[in-house]
Amino acid sequence: MLDWLYTAIAWVMKQWHALFSTFLPPANGITWALSIIFLVVTIRLILFPLFVKQIKSQRAMQELQPEIAKLRKQYGSDRQGMSQAMMALQKERGVNPLAGCLPILPQVPVFLSLFHVLRRLAPGKPGLYSWDDQLTDQAARAKLFGAPISASFNMVGPKQDAILAIAKYSDIRVVASVLIVIMCVTTFFTQKQIMKRSGPVEGQAATVQRLMLYGMPLSLLVSGFFFPIGVLLYWFTNNLWTLGQQFFILRKMPPPGSDAAKAKAAADKPVVDPRTLAPKPGAKPVRPKPGRPTASVTGVDGLTTSENSAPQGNPTDGSPTGAAPKPGQTPPNRGKRKRR
Repeated sequence: MLDWLYTAIAWVMKQWHALFSTFLPPANGITWALSIIFLVVTIRLILFPLFVKQIKSQRAMQELQPEIAKLRKQYGSDRQGMSQAMMALQKERGVNPLAGCLPILPQVPVFLSLFHVLRRLAPGKPGLYSWDDQLTDQAARAKLFGAPISASFNMVGPKQDAILAIAKYSDIRVVASVLIVIMCVTTFFTQKQIMKRSGPVEGQAATVQRLMLYGMPLSLLVSGFFFPIGVLLYWFTNNLWTLGQQFFILRKMPPPGSDAAKAKAAADKPVVDPRTLAPKPGAKPVRPKPGRPTASVTGVDGLTTSENSAPQGNPTDGSPTGAAPKPGQTPPNRGKRKRR
């Protein structure tokens, strides 16, 4: 049923192997390890547009959180009404919650296909899928640090006898153990980055995140003993790609409300040139009194004055306009009584 998918994965590895065989020995384990690594690169480049859609969907869902909180208060225990209101809100804003799963779903059949191909590899077996007999035997015998890429920590049956005829069980278990530990550690940090990228969550979503953070590494620690060396290498490389990709996204598109997002918004804020706030040439600087608004008035002489500026004085008393009395001097018009 899935032979077409197995054939496609084997064909991609065959093309990369042919490329690296131009300057590396075809039967070398490094050549086949690079073929698996660049299988990851090929798949992740194809899935990159889906990853961008996932990020946009997560950002849109984060922007809707305040409105979703209002809907929760509005509908209370009415789950059906709450669900319909949320669907209407998401449809109105063009948000698709399932877009967050887009990059993950296609990787599952690729992983299972590689697992199936490498599990069937064994020295002396006939050609598999798009590989001929010689290429299949090369892949089965290719060693990475002394361990064949088709071998696993736990092997049973005829495959175990065929693998142990060309490699030591101790070498296989040492290489497999190291790759299992690296795979689990990189998976933990990958999940931690995903939590950081999605921003703070509450309730059931927070519980799911914690389960993924600790549950996935623990499950891989158990199942990794049954994975071929090549599959462990594939998972480790895939985790490294995810870590680098998310590090880039977190720097370019930090989660809303985070310190990085606030710093980025402050950096993007336009800087006001203080020279644009200075008065025009010939205009009188306005110094308003504290707590009182200032309105600029343009006089007939073209000069700008303020309504709250100092009083202009009384032209009839001969005092200069706006001049204050000197110390010990009687202010004008004070002390003089009007004669009747």
